[in-house]
Amino acid sequence: MKLSPTAQKYILHWGEMGTRWGVNRTVAQIHALLFLSPHPLHAEEISETLGVARSNVSTSLKELQSWGLTRVTHNLGDRRDHFVAHQDVWEIFRVVMEERKKRELDPTLTVLRECALEADSDRELEAVTRARMDEVLSFMEDLMRAYEDFKGLPPPTLKRFLKMGGKMARFLSTDDGNDLP
Repeated sequence: MKLSPTAQKYILHWGEMGTRWGVNRTVAQIHALLFLSPHPLHAEEISETLGVARSNVSTSLKELQSWGLTRVTHNLGDRRDHFVAHQDVWEIFRVVMEERKKRELDPTLTVLRECALEADSDRELEAVTRARMDEVLSFMEDLMRAYEDFKGLPPPTLKRFLKMGGKMARFLSTDDGNDLP
């Protein structure tokens, strides 16, 4: 598959951004390629297009499938697996947010709650340390409640909410303005 210069730039940048988000560069590049592709691609085609080892492509595709960002499809008369990515950016965002919550935030919240319980019997724990730990726990619980409230909203509602931006912040701010940056 021949990529246009713009598609190459997009894919390379998506790989760079992936590394900044803690995602393997090749995984991110393959995701970008599948997202941009007008048709499903097989692993050999991905490997040739990106100039990446076939084994790296296989590992990366498994990672993308574990995240729920790609799926396998088949073409009539071709025994190879072909891969497609979600094409709806809101669905991609939802999947990534849910997976990050599951992999990163849920375990953190579990440990924070365990620490809060253990702090009750930890005689060596200073009060200021306990207060800071409680503040982080409270923040994380508020964040998770907000996430649960928003995750089920349909994309048109989320779009309207995002477009409101600063208007909502000003509406919800206190009269003294101390809660705005």
